[in-house]
Amino acid sequence: MPVHAEVQPAVAAAVVVQDGRVLLVRRRVAEGSLSWQFPAGKVEPGEAPGEAAARETREETGLLVAMTNRLGERIHPMTGRRIIYFACVPTGGSAFIASAEELAELAWAAHGEIPQYVPYGLFEPVQDYLDAALIA
Repeated sequence: MPVHAEVQPAVAAAVVVQDGRVLLVRRRVAEGSLSWQFPAGKVEPGEAPGEAAARETREETGLLVAMTNRLGERIHPMTGRRIIYFACVPTGGSAFIASAEELAELAWAAHGEIPQYVPYGLFEPVQDYLDAALIA
């Protein structure tokens, strides 16, 4: 009888840009050396990844967002999880720590501030998107 490895669900991440800044969150429990990251969470069974990114953003930060396009996916080098990144725009509400159990802080970072939050660099398609969206 073959042994099947349990496949972990993908994680959907929302890259939310508003007023020349990108939304970052700091989790209460760090994932390895990860500290600040995009709002993100597991894709639930039967849920589209873009819907998961929007749901997780709402649950974590109270901000309502709509996915505009898929930026790419990868196996995250620090967590080993499959992450799918989506560009999102706010559609309602304002960001706050809606899930104090999950989040310690949130920040709206300008382009030049991103390395202070994410010193190990961003996934290239996400960086390319932010280079265009935050500098334009």
